[in-house]
Amino acid sequence: MNFHKNIRGLVTKKFNEFYYVDLQDNLGFYDKKRFLCKSRKSIRFKNDFIAVGDEVVINQIDYLHKTAVITNLIPRKNLLDRPAVANLSDVYVTYSVEEPKLNFSQVSKLLINAEYLNVNVSLILTKCDLINKERRNYLIEKFKDWGYYPKTLNLQESSAFINLLNELKSKKCSILMGPSGVGKTTLLNKIIPHLNNPTASVSLKIKQGKNTTRNVELFSLSKNSYIVDTPGFNLHKIEIESNYIPFLFPEIYNQFEKYNYRCKFNDCLHIDEPGCVIDKNFDRYKLYRDLINEAKNLNYQNLGD
Repeated sequence: MNFHKNIRGLVTKKFNEFYYVDLQDNLGFYDKKRFLCKSRKSIRFKNDFIAVGDEVVINQIDYLHKTAVITNLIPRKNLLDRPAVANLSDVYVTYSVEEPKLNFSQVSKLLINAEYLNVNVSLILTKCDLINKERRNYLIEKFKDWGYYPKTLNLQESSAFINLLNELKSKKCSILMGPSGVGKTTLLNKIIPHLNNPTASVSLKIKQGKNTTRNVELFSLSKNSYIVDTPGFNLHKIEIESNYIPFLFPEIYNQFEKYNYRCKFNDCLHIDEPGCVIDKNFDRYKLYRDLINEAKNLNYQNLGD
């Protein structure tokens, strides 16, 4: 037992008032030494909370019984609100092309939520065996116009996951973000063979899936690489400052990066300002304008309160 040594760890699972924490080794990697921990009360008194994915400092380590106490919370890079997951590096927005049917509005909103986390954002389309080649090509080109190059998967073909798995192993902490029934659990079962999460079919009545995952948990894919298993997502509206919204649309920020564009005014919102150089002829521009107007109206309301 070592009561005094401070060691960094990674929270991989949370339940009730307890946490599973992977310890960091001398090289800075998290190993398979998983400890059952409680948090020091002073952390909770500061109105802090500990989420899966948080890096923490632990003490009072009992190596025999594999227990310890979390004494400090290391500042996060980001935090996904619902479900609570911290320090994500990559978000894979995941939707099925059929069963349930693809909803472009939902996909767009979830992509914006993901971009807001300031992480690498990718798009996965599942159940592509249910559509023909023409429909598949149409979807690929449509999402390319949005600034994303979707990975199209047939969940029944294991060979289709080799490239995805190799990519995920190069990421620090990835998450599959999408509604129930789109194949996230099936996908995770193929990526992590020992997971064996139960899957549920889509309701024929409401055309929506049912949650089968019950807890948020990190699973190791390789040394210092994790993927998050979650019970599902509640797509909620986020309040965004208007000057931040352009950075949530690849159709806009890619123009700056690719062509080195510069508008006349640094605070240009790319609506009707003079000297704006952005090409506004893209599919989601109406949605972009609506978000800008909503942010402005919210700001006016806050000023009036």
